[in-house]
Amino acid sequence: MAPPRSFLWSRRVFLTILTGFVLVPVYVMVSSSLKPLADVSGQFRWLPSGLTIRPYIDIWSTVPLARYFVNSLIVAGAATVCSVVIAVFAAYAVSRYEFRGKRVFTVTVLSTQMFPGILFLLPLFLLYVNIGNATGVALFGSRGGLILTYLTFSLPFSIWMLIGYFDSVPRDLDEAALVDGCGPLGALLRIVVPAAVPGIVAVAVYAFMTAWGEVLFASVMTNDTTRTLAVGLQGYSTLNDVYWNQIMAASLVVSVPVVAGFLLLQRYLVTGLTAGAVK
Repeated sequence: MAPPRSFLWSRRVFLTILTGFVLVPVYVMVSSSLKPLADVSGQFRWLPSGLTIRPYIDIWSTVPLARYFVNSLIVAGAATVCSVVIAVFAAYAVSRYEFRGKRVFTVTVLSTQMFPGILFLLPLFLLYVNIGNATGVALFGSRGGLILTYLTFSLPFSIWMLIGYFDSVPRDLDEAALVDGCGPLGALLRIVVPAAVPGIVAVAVYAFMTAWGEVLFASVMTNDTTRTLAVGLQGYSTLNDVYWNQIMAASLVVSVPVVAGFLLLQRYLVTGLTAGAVK
C-alpha cells in the first residue's frame, strides 16, 4: 500500500529544511573564505561582489599552520594506531577467554564514558608535571603527553565496541585455525582481524576524529611548538583584527582529512558501528 500524499509532501518539506540547515553554514564558510577581508568584516552578503583565493595563500603565513598541521597528524595518527592495537588485543582477550574480574573490567571500561573530560584535566596536568619533575620525562607540553591524554578517551570506547564485534565473529574460525597449527596470536592476526576489518576501521575513525578536533586538552597540554590545529586556529584572531576570511579558509582546509577519510571508509564505518553496537 502506497503512503498517502500528505506523508510524501511532509517528508519532502522536512528533508528540504534539513538539507538547507546543513548546507547553509557550509555555503557561508566557502563564500566567506573566497572574499577579501573588507567584504567579510562588514555586513554579510549572500552573493559576493568579488572572489579571491588570497585567503588560502595567506593562512600559511599568518600563523604557522603547516606546523600545526604536522602536529595534529602526528598526534592523531599515533593516538589512532595505539588505540586500535591495544583495543584489538584487549577486546580479543575479553571476547574469547574467561578470567576472574572479566565483568568488572568491561563495566569499568564502559563506565568511564559517563564522566566529562574536563574532570580529568587537572589530575592529568598535575600528573604530567610531577612525572616530569621526578623523572625528567617531559609529558606536559609534548606530543607524547597529548597522545596519552587522547588514549584515555578513545581507548575505553574502542575496547567496548570491538568486544561486541569480536563476539559476532564465529569461534569456529579460531578453533579451525588452532587445528591448522596457529597459536592464539596467529588465530587473532590471521583469522579474527581480517574478519573484523569493519569494526577496526570504525574504531580507527572514531579515535582519529576524537584526537583531530579536540580543543580543551590541546589548549592546556601544548605549547607554541606542539600546538595542534584545533587550537592554532585561534591565531587568526588578534588584538587588532579578526581575519574572518582566513579563519573560514583554514577551517575548510582542516576539515579535508576528516571528510576525505569518512567518505573513503563510510561503508566500513556503518558496518562496524552496527555490528559493534548490537549484540
